[in-house]
Amino acid sequence: MSAQLSPIVSEFETDEQATSYDRWFRAKVLEAMNSTKPRLAHDEAMSKVQAALEERRKLRASRSLD
Repeated sequence: MSAQLSPIVSEFETDEQATSYDRWFRAKVLEAMNSTKPRLAHDEAMSKVQAALEERRKLRASRSLD
C-alpha cells in the first residue's frame, strides 16, 4: 500500500501515483528530446495559435450575424 501524500506538498494522492507520473513525464521529455521532427520556436508556435484563434473568432462572429 502506498503512503498518502499531503495535498499541500503533492498533487498526487500516493507515492505510487507520483512515481508513475514521474516515469511517464520523463519518458515523454526524452522522446521529445530525441525527436527528429523539425523544431518550432515558441514565438512561431504562439503566432500560429493566435492566427487559428482569430480565425475561429471571425467564424463564430459571422455565424452569430446570420
